[in-house]
Amino acid sequence: MGFPGTWMTQSESMVYRVVPKCACSTIGQIMYYSDHGVFFDGDIHDATSGLHKWSMEDSQPRITANVKAHKSFAFTCVRNPYTRILSSFFDKICGIQRNGRRYRGNMVPQLIHRYGIEVGGDDGKQEFDQIASFRRFLLFARDTIRWKKPMEPDIHWSAMSGHVATFIANGGRYDHIFFTEKFNEGMQTVLDRTETPHKVDLATIPRFNESEGHGPKRAHPVEAYFDDLSMHLVYEIYKRDFQLFKYDFENPGNKMPLSEVDLDEVHAKLKD
Repeated sequence: MGFPGTWMTQSESMVYRVVPKCACSTIGQIMYYSDHGVFFDGDIHDATSGLHKWSMEDSQPRITANVKAHKSFAFTCVRNPYTRILSSFFDKICGIQRNGRRYRGNMVPQLIHRYGIEVGGDDGKQEFDQIASFRRFLLFARDTIRWKKPMEPDIHWSAMSGHVATFIANGGRYDHIFFTEKFNEGMQTVLDRTETPHKVDLATIPRFNESEGHGPKRAHPVEAYFDDLSMHLVYEIYKRDFQLFKYDFENPGNKMPLSEVDLDEVHAKLKD
């Protein structure tokens, strides 16, 4: 299985396990800049050079050798499950993607037909009942994760613990897991503990939110989208994420973690 979703700087200063919807565009650009002194021109997910990625065959032996020997500082970044699933809905379900089309072809028409979801019209910009549609999307997300129907779960709403676990299961060990909600603090720890060819000043780094503008703006506070039933569904899908990454299940309006991540606990619980 190897190390899917793993990126490494060409200088091998750091290794990062990507977790979708958790500041991965910004982290990838920081990694690229730390090696080359410039940002990648475009979406870092499209870069096919300047960064080692598991998805590129030539990079796999280098990543494997590094991770197995724990040669470099290894880290990942996580996010509150409530805001992450909301972000996935507005970006991937309601939004028009970089290629000018809907995400994953016929998935959105299928959702409209099967689950009665509205997405804001053809361009994602019309008004619609965001709360009702999001709650129906949650049912779909749960169905994909629990029963793999009507399709396999998508990486953007599958549990963070599943992404994080593959790195551990195949012999990797994290030195740091930090929160999107405390991004500068967490990323600074990475930079303080690595030697990079180019110095990175986090205060001047732009945020590369590649999903921004894809879909409609969220019209309500986070907690408005989650009634008792939808909180139950979220817990059914993301129970392990709440427990391991210390987020507040009881209060969808509290996006901040309740404590730091216990790395030993994460490794112990996700190694199998």
